[in-house]
Amino acid sequence: MTAGRAGDARFWLAAHRGGLAAAALYVAMFSLFVAENPAGLTAGIANTAANSGALLALVAMAQTIPVLTAGLDLSVGSVFVMANCLGSHVIAGAPHQIAIGVVAVLASGVAAGALNGAVVVFGRLQPIIATLATGAMYHGVALWLRPAPGGEIDERFAELMTSSLGDVVPVSLVVLAVVVGAVWIPYRRSVLGRAAYAIGSSEHAAYVSGVPVARGKLVAYVLAGLLAAVAGLLLTCVTMSGEANAVLGGSYTLSSIAAVVIGGTSLAGGSGTAIASILGAFVLRTIGDLLFVFEIDPLLQQLFLGVVLLVAVSLGAFRLLQVKNRLEFYR
Repeated sequence: MTAGRAGDARFWLAAHRGGLAAAALYVAMFSLFVAENPAGLTAGIANTAANSGALLALVAMAQTIPVLTAGLDLSVGSVFVMANCLGSHVIAGAPHQIAIGVVAVLASGVAAGALNGAVVVFGRLQPIIATLATGAMYHGVALWLRPAPGGEIDERFAELMTSSLGDVVPVSLVVLAVVVGAVWIPYRRSVLGRAAYAIGSSEHAAYVSGVPVARGKLVAYVLAGLLAAVAGLLLTCVTMSGEANAVLGGSYTLSSIAAVVIGGTSLAGGSGTAIASILGAFVLRTIGDLLFVFEIDPLLQQLFLGVVLLVAVSLGAFRLLQVKNRLEFYR
């Protein structure tokens, strides 16, 4: 019994070592940021860090699910920006109108994800090519909605989403926790969630074993669109406006991939978790904070991001080439 428990613990640590490493790195980096920041850790600083981290964490979650199926969604940043632009039109008015607007924003993400999934599954196109094309479409929709930055957002709703509960717990972290509990955990434990891992490990073996490959892929992209839209909704509340910013969309797409890799999810598919990607997202956001407190040009953040992504992907690829059987990852 003891040996069995030790084996289970070893298996769990092997499966989650990427997330544990990201958590340790985040704690170390955030502690350094607080120590070097002249203002220390105030409620305002914590809330600002939580809001920016939650935005990328949601987009990273959106990226994680297609990656588990050995795909890559290059449209998550465009869906994120499109949802922001739509939200800047519909998040206003009476409470029931705001509720309808929130549903409309989330529905736009679901529709975008469903289109991505349909093109990948039924069009039989490579996910990178398919989502690169659809991402351009979604950015076009964003430009149509917001040819110039602007919008009228209900201030009370925006303040509610970006404030802190009792000046202690940022609401954005509560939203992130609710999304994890309502979307990721049920999905991870569902048949289609397990199918995503099977597809990423070996699509042919999954198909032969009776795994619903088509549905598994389709749902993965639908959830990616939904999560990107949640992030776009939160961005609308943070900025109080909408903007069809292609640079922002591209930056979040790249950062989401980096967060996924830092969290230990294999770009080859079949292993990883969205929770680890969340930790990876907060690590990336803390890099920007550290650049600020050490008075390094913030424009260099993209350089640091590129280096981190290159190193992380290279290490993951090197490790993947060393094994002949993916079960060796957990031995």
